[in-house]
Formats: sequence, C-alpha cells, structure tokens
Amino acid sequence: MKILFTKTALVLLALGAVVSSCSKHEQSQKTGITYNDKTNGGYVRFRQTHPSPGPGLVPIEGGTFVMGGSADQDVAYDYNNVRRRVTVPSFYMDETEVSNQDWLDYLHWTAITFPQDHELYYDALPDTLVWRKPLSYNEPYVDNYLRHPAFQDYPVVGVTWDQAQDYCQWRTDRTNENILRESGKMVAWKDLNGGKKGAPATETGSGQPFNTDIYLNGQMKGAGVDGKKMMPDLSPNAQAGTGKGGKPVRPVRMEDGILKQGYRLPSEAEWEYAALALAGNTQFENIDDGKMYPWNGLGVRSAKSKTRGLILANFKRGSGDNAGVGGYLNDKADITAPVRSFAPNDFGLYNMAGNVNEWVADTYRQTSFEEFDDFNPFRGNEYTNKRLSDPSKGLYAKDKYGRPIKDPAKANKKLKYSELLALQGQRADSTGAVPAAPANGIANGTAANAQLATKNSGKAFNPDMRGEKDTVNAALYGTTTLVNNHSKVYKGGSWNDMAYWLNPSTRRFMDQDESSAEIGFRCAMTLVGAPEIYPTGKPHYGVKKAKAFKSK
Repeated sequence: MKILFTKTALVLLALGAVVSSCSKHEQSQKTGITYNDKTNGGYVRFRQTHPSPGPGLVPIEGGTFVMGGSADQDVAYDYNNVRRRVTVPSFYMDETEVSNQDWLDYLHWTAITFPQDHELYYDALPDTLVWRKPLSYNEPYVDNYLRHPAFQDYPVVGVTWDQAQDYCQWRTDRTNENILRESGKMVAWKDLNGGKKGAPATETGSGQPFNTDIYLNGQMKGAGVDGKKMMPDLSPNAQAGTGKGGKPVRPVRMEDGILKQGYRLPSEAEWEYAALALAGNTQFENIDDGKMYPWNGLGVRSAKSKTRGLILANFKRGSGDNAGVGGYLNDKADITAPVRSFAPNDFGLYNMAGNVNEWVADTYRQTSFEEFDDFNPFRGNEYTNKRLSDPSKGLYAKDKYGRPIKDPAKANKKLKYSELLALQGQRADSTGAVPAAPANGIANGTAANAQLATKNSGKAFNPDMRGEKDTVNAALYGTTTLVNNHSKVYKGGSWNDMAYWLNPSTRRFMDQDESSAEIGFRCAMTLVGAPEIYPTGKPHYGVKKAKAFKSK
C-alpha cells in the first residue's frame, strides 16, 4: 500500500511539474520580451514541431549517394547518367503509386464542385486510348481499366506530366482543407453550406473551393468559413471574434505547423535515392553492399525460403512473355498489378521497379550530370510569383477556380516596395495609399517590367534559371533534337519493359503533354526541420535551453 502511494505521488508530482512548466511563458532570447502574452503586444512563439507526413506518405531519411552508381552498363549508349556523388535532403514519398481509385476521387470532386465546367473535367480525364495498338486487341482496357472496380487498386496510367502536377495541387488543397474542417479550424463538413447534405465544399459567398495559398494569405475567413475552434489571436489590433466569450480568433498560419507542405512530383535525384534504399545496407555511414535494383542481389528472383524463385517485380521477362506459363504465372500480372503488389524496399516503398514507369519533376537533358548542383540536384526551375490584385492589402489575384494566378518572376531578388509597386503599375500617394491594381494585375506593358528587372539585376532577367546554356530561347529545339523544355524524365521500368529498365539509374523522357499505358506517378513532399528521422539509439550532442532574462 505504501509503495502504491509513493508511485501515485510521484506521478502527481511529475504532472504538476509539467503543468507548471507549461504555464510559464517563454522569453525572447534577444530582447527578454515574454511570448504569448496579450498584454505586451502579443508576440507569438509557436510550438516547435517536427510534422508528420501527409496521408499516404512515408518518411525518407536523406543523405549522400552516388547518382547513376547502380548502373553497370549503358545498353542504349545514351551516356546520360554518369556517376556523381550528390546529397538528397530528407523528404516524404508516397508508399505506392497513385491508383485508379485515387484518380476517381479527383474526378468526382471536380464533377461535384464545378458541375457546369465540362472542359475542366475533360482535361482531368486520363487518356484511356493509350491502350490501343494497331495489332493488339486491347479495347477492353480502353473501356474498363480506369473505372471498373476490378482495377481500382491498379496504378493510374494515361496521365500526362501536366495532369500529374494538377493532381498534386488538388491533393494538397483537399488534405489541408480536411485537416482544418476535422479540427474545427474551419466550418465542419457536416455544417458546410448550411448543413445541406451532399453540398460540395465551396467557400461561402464566392462559390470557390478551398485553396491553401489563398487561405494562408487571409483571403478565406468570416461567416460561413470560420470554425468553432479557431486559433486565439493575441494581437492588440485584433477585434472581438467568434471565440468563446467573444475572444479574438484567427485562421491557421504556416507558423502553427498544422498544415502540410505541398504534394509534388519527386525530383529525379529523390526518386533514384528512394528506389535504391541503401539505408537498409548502411551502418555507421558504411554501406556494406551496393544494389542494382531496389532489392539486394543481382537477380530478379526472391532468395527467401518462403518465396524462393518468385519474381520480385512486374516486368517483361522476354519478347512475348508478359506473364509466364498458365498454371504458374511468374509475376502474377499480364499488364499492371495492384499498387501494393510484391515486397516493399527498405524504405517501405512498393513497386519502385516495374509495374509502371513514374514521372519525376525534372526536365530532361542528356548532360544533366555535368550541370547539377551536388546538393538536392534538380533541373526545371522556372520561377513564378503570385500576382497581386491589390498590393495595398496584399491580396492575391484568383482565377475562376479560386487558385492564385502566377506570373513569371520579375527579378532574382527581393525588390524594394516601391519597385514592387512599379511592376504592378502603381505608386503610393502622399498618404501612403495605393490605387487598385489593373484588371490583369500588370500595367505599363512588358517592356516597362523588363526595363525595371534589368535595372535591378544588372542584366536581362530570365525566370527560367536553369543555367546559361538552358534558357527560354528554344529556337533550335525540335529542329536539331527532340529534346526541349517540355521533355520530362520518367524512371523505374514497367510491366512492358525488360529487366534493364528496372535499374533506378536508367532514365528516359517524354513530352509533358503526352501519356502512355506504361507511365504513372507517385507524389512526394518536402520535409521541414531536422533531417534525422530515426534518432533513437544514436549518439547526440545535447541542446541546451536558453537562460531566462531577469530584469532588476
């Protein structure tokens, strides 16, 4: 009995210590001002977090590796992936390829949110005609592959690079909207649009759906949008709101760490690093065995006792052999296979070899290996800025779907405020007020904008900043070569490819608005904060807390 009392007392003391420590406001390390205190101006220090991945993603701890190093031969003599050591930061990646069911979710949302916009729905449809071949009877796949329930867990195909990019943006907005509505930061699903059953999720008043950028810029709030559990607003300029007792509240900010970073296509370096998954063969920074495929060994069959001899991926063993002999099919698939088929690699990713090739974000160049940076290499940076509809209020211009309009970047550095206004064709008057922006968000013509950009950078600015030999001047592309700025990389091998293409180092390209029955994709997401994902059991230097300032 005495022991039980002692343990209970210790628990209560520990809880008391936690509560008391939480009740003390932290101070600025440089000024001594107390944070999160509405009496001194409401300076806010947000809770430091290491956010969890978004739905469907798994964490990939980054590091250094030899890009192109898993290839033992260059069968096509392309000389386009020569070995070079690079570093990939930690990131998140989809556990599986995007499936038909995932894409049908996207199509359904499009249909209910914009029921009269047939062009938007048509543009989102995959090209099911990719199954048609002059000398093959694939017509059943044209009609059934995307929509029949039997194929719902199979990877979506017939999707262009552009369509994959649009899906990533849509997925970002739906994920963040769901987080806000489920947590009460926005109106809950059941109360949306006055509680009407089946009503599409639109912003009350404007009829436009949720967009992460527009929300974070404070352009989605007020009656019909604000939830019952919004964030408290400690600013002295805040007005009484809908909080308990009329306390001021505000929408979620990026600093709160609640919303997810945007879904996107992985870079080529990220994809190759994740496919190899050398982390499974690493101890104390030493790699004990290299890889040719996402699994160990030089073969394509399992060496484990329970699955010995089974094919490890969905690919084409040889000419005319897509499935094996009836009665004992080798990879259990004739075309694609469900996205969770076969064993995952050491990062927990399925089908990083075979099943379908996968789009990555990079623009293709044969000589990328000569021009990449060695940290987080990527080719494809075409910089844009969100257009301001009213610079005096910092409001973004929106298209008819509620998304921010983006224009080519005007300069390679932060402009002075007066220069920013000049690019918008405006000038503050003597009171500091700024007239409304013109309808298209840009005035004085592109010539004036170019002159200002040249003045600030010292040379003509080009928003396509991929290197001096890769500008927007594409006069020769298409004449002397099929490679141009629309050529995008895909990797991984497919159900209709030989084993050579299963090697993560191999790379091919196709135009960004073309599609194939052999190409799908998966999404990635940037990881913010410390790169180490699994710190348990590893030595660390301790991080000391700052001493509190005491004024005398």
